[in-house]
Amino acid sequence: MRCNQVRLNSGITMPVVGLGTYSFQNDRETTEAAIHMSLKMGYRHFDTAKIYGSEPAVGNALTEAILNRTVGREDIFVTSKLWGSDHHDPVAGLKQTLKNLDMEYLDMYLVHWPVKLKPWARDAIPIEVEFEKLDLETTWAGMEKCLDMGLCRCIGVSNFSSKKIESLLEFASVPPAVNQVEMHPMWRQAKLREVCGDHKIHVSAYSPLGGPGNSWGSTAVVDNPVIQSIALKRKATPAQVALKWGLSKGASVIVKSFNEDRLRENIGALELKLDDQDFLKIDRLEERKIMRGEFLVNQTTSPYKTIQQLWDDEI
Repeated sequence: MRCNQVRLNSGITMPVVGLGTYSFQNDRETTEAAIHMSLKMGYRHFDTAKIYGSEPAVGNALTEAILNRTVGREDIFVTSKLWGSDHHDPVAGLKQTLKNLDMEYLDMYLVHWPVKLKPWARDAIPIEVEFEKLDLETTWAGMEKCLDMGLCRCIGVSNFSSKKIESLLEFASVPPAVNQVEMHPMWRQAKLREVCGDHKIHVSAYSPLGGPGNSWGSTAVVDNPVIQSIALKRKATPAQVALKWGLSKGASVIVKSFNEDRLRENIGALELKLDDQDFLKIDRLEERKIMRGEFLVNQTTSPYKTIQQLWDDEI
């Protein structure tokens, strides 16, 4: 099975199912083995980030696959992200990412969060003294420079609210191609999808199953009785129903599993068909954001004093 593609506003195409590689608990060998397995199943989009610590493993596995002629570099789509500590110099940040990956270019480079940190900040959860005032205009100019230099084929954002998207578009010479956000049947992002749709910005869903297995994640989506009843009716799994819901809304989905059966199950969602009744039932589910980003909120140094400010009341 080869993964379906979506055409972005930049003109390039991106596979709609991506393999997420955020995994502090997994070692490098596990990550590499999962990438080799997933390539055999038809996965062609691989999502990493500097802060995940998985860039070297992702790069090594993909380089091996290219050298073995399993795939060509042009057949795969690699996404990574600018961490807050690299906002002062996105070009240097991307060059370090490319060094970690041992690649000449990225397909997609995303601003990971609308948060700027001190250049020496290293951890996923910043401490109070590490926050700086966000100057998105300067950050985005650096992202556009990455594009001009040929270090990436596309630029975008992650965890941006509708309001932050609209303020970015006021000064961006190149609009973001993607906004990667949490999105699943219990956090449907209707307003954000509409705003992004109006500006031809593709919405990519992370945690499309609600992040089960992650320390911050939840099984609320796959355990939901409505999702389970649709799965039973469709002879599918709850995970496939949740993924197909996201794909049917025009989003791409970034799924994170290193387990062979789950990898196969997740890409199998492409074959599933849901009907209007299924969508109506899902649209009635209570909504709850799981990745809230509390670690980026504080009363003193963060630009966001409350969780509402971080998400511009879209929470």
